[in-house]
Formats: sequence, C-alpha cells, structure tokens
Amino acid sequence: MTTSGFCTDQFAGVRKELENQIDSGEELGASICVRIDGEPVVDIWGGHRDVERTTAWTEDTLVNVFSISKTMTALSALLLVDRGELDVRRQVAHYWPEFAANGKGDIEIRQLLGHTSGVSGWQRPIELADIYDTEAASARLAAQPPWWEPGTASGYHALNYGHLIGEVIRRVTGRTLGQFFAEELAGPLEADFHIGTAPEHHHRIAPLVPPPLLEFDMASLDQESILVKTLTSPLLDIAEANSTAWRQAEIGAVNGHGNAHSVAKVQSLVSCGGALNGRRLLSEKTIDLIFEQQSDGPDLALLLPLRFGMGYGLPQPQTAPEVPGGRVCWWAGLGGAIVVNDLEHRVTFAYTMNKMAPGLIGSDRADAYLRSVFSVVVRGDRA
Repeated sequence: MTTSGFCTDQFAGVRKELENQIDSGEELGASICVRIDGEPVVDIWGGHRDVERTTAWTEDTLVNVFSISKTMTALSALLLVDRGELDVRRQVAHYWPEFAANGKGDIEIRQLLGHTSGVSGWQRPIELADIYDTEAASARLAAQPPWWEPGTASGYHALNYGHLIGEVIRRVTGRTLGQFFAEELAGPLEADFHIGTAPEHHHRIAPLVPPPLLEFDMASLDQESILVKTLTSPLLDIAEANSTAWRQAEIGAVNGHGNAHSVAKVQSLVSCGGALNGRRLLSEKTIDLIFEQQSDGPDLALLLPLRFGMGYGLPQPQTAPEVPGGRVCWWAGLGGAIVVNDLEHRVTFAYTMNKMAPGLIGSDRADAYLRSVFSVVVRGDRA
C-alpha cells in the first residue's frame, strides 16, 4: 500500500485513485482530506517529500499550498465582519486612510475580497523579496492608482491579496494577518496551518517541485496589460518559494503552509455553516456573504472565465468542471492544490501536493480526486 491514514469504505475509490497517481509517478507526495459535518471520512497521505524518494510524506508533512492561502485570509476578514469590526460595504480607506491615495477612496472591502478592486499587483519596479516586508509592500499598494475601474470586473489579486486584506486586519486589530489567523482560527481549531511558518516547522515542509516549463513568450504580450502587470509585478519564482525567507514571510495570498488535514479542518467551518465542534465562529448571515457574487466573466489578470463571491470562487463549469454546482465555494493553488466547500452536503474536500502540475488553476490529478469524492456525495444524495 502506498498510502497511509483513514478512509471509510464508502470513499475507498479516493484512496485507490491517490495510490494509482503515486504508483504511476504522476504524484510525488500528497494528502487528501474529506470532512462531512466536520468529521473526517477521508484523511490519507502518501508518497515522498523529496524527488529522490528518500523521505516519506507523513501525517504531519507540510507544504506550500499557494492560493488556498487566500481562503484562510478571507476567513480571517470574515471573522471581523461577524464581530461587527469590519463592514464589507465600507471603504477600505475608512480603516486604512492612506489607501485613498490616487483615486482609491471609494474602493470597498468587498472589492478586495472579490478581486475587483483594480489593485491586482504592484507598480514596477518590484522584486519578489520586496513583498516579504508586508508593511512596506502594503504601503506601496496604498500609494498607487487602480489599474481598471473598481467593481467593473475581476482581476485576480495573485500575490497581493494577503497584503491588502492583511493590512486592513492589522489596522482593525493591531495584529498581523499571520498572528490573527494563528490566534483566532488555527489555534482554536487546532489546525496545523501557518501564514508565516516559524523555523521550528521547516523540517516538516516538503519542497515544491516545479512543473515543466510552458512554451510561452511573455515578452510578446502587451507589457501594460493587466495580465502582464499582475503576473510579473513581481514574478513568482518557485525555487524561491522553497527558501527560508519565503516560508517565514506572511504572504497571505500564496505562502500558507499546511496539508489537506489542516486545510479541511479550517475550511469545514464554512461547509458546516459557521459552527464546528459545538462552537459558532461565524453566523449564517456572514457565511451568506461568501456567495454574494462580485464578478462573473473573463478575469482581467488570468483571462479565464471566473465567478467570485467574497473570498472564494463560485462554481464555474468552464474553468473548473469538476467543482460541483449549487451552494459551493472553492479555490485552487498554483500547481493543483484545491479546496471545495459544499454547503448543501456539508462536505469539505482538500488536496495538497508537492509535485506541481502545469496551468494556473487545478490539474488533471485534482479533477480525478474531485470526481471520485463527489460521485459518492451525489450518489448518496440520490439514494
């Protein structure tokens, strides 16, 4: 057997799928967790942390999950909304006055959460290491103008989502995003997920293995397009994402470290309607905000058809065909990691891995696991 962990008989096909992917070499190391009503029905892992296959992927292995981090950042903001300390329809500048500079005074919190603010990256010149200083990098965002009319379309806030929302959280609470998340979500939920990962955890991290290089000439594109400015200001370097400096920085858009178990543990707060283990952290009214559509159409930064609520993607069959429809919210990390919350069935699915697949959203492997899980969920619904 190439996997370890717990799996109910009902979901045996999920384990088999992961074993097949590992045995074929498509998967190096990975973990999958499925929770229904907050309780795990699948919690499995397998493969290796390293390309030499000398170190096994274990129960406590961590990995950079890239943009799944955004869902943790969004939940942090929604906690403040629930407590009446943050209003999604108030201007960002109400909490962060400097943000009003250069025509941004009317941008609302909901537009940060839904990627429609017009501020999807940094003005050049900027290097990746510059964003590790979150306070300084956030100040740069506050000073620049929006790149399109806020609220008219989404433009994926690829690397700066956590800087924007994290600075609002800091202004409201006096705590950094990483501190707030650790104290208000990860700690109470006993979830091994980190935004800004302390050195004592680094020995457990599986290094990322970059995907094959795509034949793509960025220089041939309009250098002033939203796509180019967003994805190259700064340019993400996968090798750098394995560095100590990256791991310790608080980059709430892309450098959360966890595994499927911890991702599903936190995110099942959503699929269970805001309450877990008899403790309510979010009201149903706050959960409803996630599904309040902010955009629907071609994303200006990714050029893919996307639907955004507040903090999450909403079902979009063209871009994510295996994400089920209905009262579902989801998001994926670069390379293939994904989390899906299905509120109708009270199901959370999470998948994390170290061998990255090509493409911006999802992967063939993620799709295979999603099919295996939700075919059972839907079949059970029909029974």
